Amino acid sequence: MKDCVFCKIISGEISSKFEYEDENMIIIKDINPQATIHLLLIPKKHFSNLMDITEEQTEILAQCLKKLSHIYLDLGLDRGFRIVCNSGLDACQSVYHLHIHILGGELLSDKMA
Repeated sequence: MKDCVFCKIISGEISSKFEYEDENMIIIKDINPQATIHLLLIPKKHFSNLMDITEEQTEILAQCLKKLSHIYLDLGLDRGFRIVCNSGLDACQSVYHLHIHILGGELLSDKMA
């Protein structure tokens, strides 16, 4: 998508430090952190949100989450983390490129659980 900020980050059109990268995803720091550690897991393939996900996209997302289960220590999340995926208007999705917020590095409130 030519106007997608995450596609521009993935392509290098917008500069961003990758905390992690592989063939399926990048992980970057959120520019408006809501926790001590607030990262964004962003699939490299553009798809809007979970409500419109295809079978192929489901497999890519599963691979991304599986990889997260192997690298969370390298990301400083040794005491645990929360993942959040906003999908659609009522969830306040602000960028329509599916991304998963990874929050940790502190004791998180149980109000969002």
